[in-house]
Amino acid sequence: MHPARLHAWTSARFTVPLPDGHRFPIAKYAALRDAVIAERLVAAECLHEPARAARDALLRVHDAAWVDAVERGTLDPAAARRLGFPWSTALAERAARAVGGTLEAAGAALTHGVAINLAGGTHHAFPSHGEGFCAFNDVAVAVRALQHDGRAARAAIVDLDVHQGNGTHAIFAGDDRVFTFSMHGGRNYPFRKVPGSLDVELDDGTGDDAYLDALARHLPSALERARADIVFYLAGADPHEGDTLGRLRLTFDGLMRRDTMVLEACRAIGLPVCITIAGGYGRDIADTVRVHCNTVRIAGRFA
Repeated sequence: MHPARLHAWTSARFTVPLPDGHRFPIAKYAALRDAVIAERLVAAECLHEPARAARDALLRVHDAAWVDAVERGTLDPAAARRLGFPWSTALAERAARAVGGTLEAAGAALTHGVAINLAGGTHHAFPSHGEGFCAFNDVAVAVRALQHDGRAARAAIVDLDVHQGNGTHAIFAGDDRVFTFSMHGGRNYPFRKVPGSLDVELDDGTGDDAYLDALARHLPSALERARADIVFYLAGADPHEGDTLGRLRLTFDGLMRRDTMVLEACRAIGLPVCITIAGGYGRDIADTVRVHCNTVRIAGRFA
């Protein structure tokens, strides 16, 4: 069997030193990179390392003061706590590279129909601050870059991370060129939600059948209302039943059915899809990597 001709971007080489016991699973990115090659889900020549996102691209979304704070390490203690990471030069580098991955994957999606960043989905980043382990909002930066370059006028964001994309919703509030659809845990973080174009809140303990029924009911209308030129799909692993922060009960199979449903719906109406992997905090990091690998596996069927 030959690997799929799926183009993927990895920032795994740009890791971040974190204190012992830190809840962010930084090791998942290298494990995912290695797994997609070992399982022949991405051909070696189709796995790319992204360039840093350019400052002018970041500034289409983020305030200069915030970009400077991340790049130079001038975050005050409260801002660092809100972000959830101790600052380091490695953190600044990784943040810019992860955004670069989504920028490059978005361009590839327009050309090839689907592409994936094996990072990104940093949807809690606001214009003037970061939170929830998100420094820069990669999807928002990519949307604005495509619009600036005239490559896509309208975008839809299908956010199926278990946490609402509050930063993304705030960035695009009042902008009818960008449709933000989020299906997330209603009682989960962030506890103060920011309204998007369409929010579907799920009860704790929601399993495969109820989740997929809700997605089947809302996704087609979201795509129809968006009238988009491209879809950004945040394929979070954190709805999985083994996730420490998710509080939902989706199985591996249910999450694969989710990914298939999104990609089939977009393919049916001719929409290119840029995928980011977003969150995943499994009790066993191997479970999180498996969910992300399965997303790559599904995406390969559409490449």
